[in-house]
Amino acid sequence: MQRLLLIMVLACSMGWSQYHPPVFPDSDRAQRVMATQGFVEAMFREFMKQRNAPGLVYGVMLDGKLLFSGGFGVTNLERGYKADPTSLFRIASMSKSITALAILQLRDAGKLSLEDPASRYIPEMKGLRLLTSDSPEITIRHLLTHGSGLPEDNAWGDRQLDATDAELRKLMAHGPSFSTPVGTEYEYSNVGFALLGQIVQVVSGISFEEYTTKRIFEPLGMKNTVWEFSKAPAGKLALGYGWIEGKHEIIPLLHHGSYGAMGGLITSIEDFAKYVAMHLGAWPARDGAETYPLKRSSLREMHHPWRFDRVNARFRYPNGRECAMASAYAYGLRWTEDCDGVVSVGHSGGLPGFGSNWTMLPDYGLAVMSFANRTYAGTASVNAAILDSILAVTGLEPRKLPIPDILKKRAQELVDFLPDWESAEGSGLFGENFFLDESLEARRRNTRALFDEVGPISARGEIVPENQLRGTFILEGTSADISVYFTLTPEPDPLFQVVRIRKVEKR
Repeated sequence: MQRLLLIMVLACSMGWSQYHPPVFPDSDRAQRVMATQGFVEAMFREFMKQRNAPGLVYGVMLDGKLLFSGGFGVTNLERGYKADPTSLFRIASMSKSITALAILQLRDAGKLSLEDPASRYIPEMKGLRLLTSDSPEITIRHLLTHGSGLPEDNAWGDRQLDATDAELRKLMAHGPSFSTPVGTEYEYSNVGFALLGQIVQVVSGISFEEYTTKRIFEPLGMKNTVWEFSKAPAGKLALGYGWIEGKHEIIPLLHHGSYGAMGGLITSIEDFAKYVAMHLGAWPARDGAETYPLKRSSLREMHHPWRFDRVNARFRYPNGRECAMASAYAYGLRWTEDCDGVVSVGHSGGLPGFGSNWTMLPDYGLAVMSFANRTYAGTASVNAAILDSILAVTGLEPRKLPIPDILKKRAQELVDFLPDWESAEGSGLFGENFFLDESLEARRRNTRALFDEVGPISARGEIVPENQLRGTFILEGTSADISVYFTLTPEPDPLFQVVRIRKVEKR
């Protein structure tokens, strides 16, 4: 309720207080999210106004489908082209996950290892003067996770898109400056992802542009996505603008070059939704045929928090709700988990003339993306507010793990032993550690006292699995309930290794 109240306070401040959140307790997920379209559009429109962006486009996805999308303003102030979900925007550093995906495709094909030194593919990196003599060689994994020791370079790197391969390699040959020892810290490096683009070219034997088009965009049906702006239809291409001294000034587009791999992609909401659908479709892990350009397991590997960034104990969502947040870098993607356990994966993009973000909540099957044609528009903030608001208004629940048969079986067997643990010791259902960790007599005494305290048990709740071998269920007592947690051994026929029983207040 507090979360919803905060959202409605934000609504008043942003001018959409006339919107009343619908309540569909019995409707399906898609209908509930579709019902948020009114306030989502209002939030994006207000954001565009506040940031003085000429145009903005957005999309909201659920379970791999683009539920609704839209656009406001224009992509070209001189010609007045309307911004819509087919408009083509440069999405800046959102491009990095495309580069990471290409690297993993080549890894899965056995053509490289993430532990390979980058110098194996870029000879100019051999003999680099690293910050300390005990630094390891820079590996592909270091580059993927911003752990190479190369410095944060956003302001400088944003102006290098059209640099040639020769210019990038010359930088390596002359010895770049390093800010941290290799592998010790997270330090965002555009140069690092430009180097990954070089590795894709060397290993594949074709240009980075050709490789990603043939191996990623075409299989996904992203027919209008390009790296070089001159290949985009003029009527669809968004021009970039800065807001300078109270007026818009056009920022000339840079051609595709060696730094394109770090931030040069040009795409539409409709096209990029196909890419986001692939990432959403990697969850949950499951049996079944592989249908994406990258294996589902490798996509989930991309989403994993590989390099810790920070914990923000006082993080506030845009609506003012305070919730601690941990963040890390995955492979070309950012990862966060908040105080409520909500995990997000995605990436922002910012260049002179453009700002963008896409964020997905894998456990909810939900994603939001937005692109604007104003320098460093910072759409991550509005996307975060929208995702938080959609969860609060719709009551979407995270994806639940199906209850494994072994947990169902063991839960009933455990209930049959309680409260006196009668015949438990000789049942063969308990691991060899179990009665050594706490004696039968102590377990019997403590459990009997707890059952006497809560009164007769009237029902057993459904088990809530944490994974295939661990879960919790509730026994409903008269004055209070009992929570029963257990975890099973790794043996072929899993046995009880830990059981924790405690009183909990009635729900």
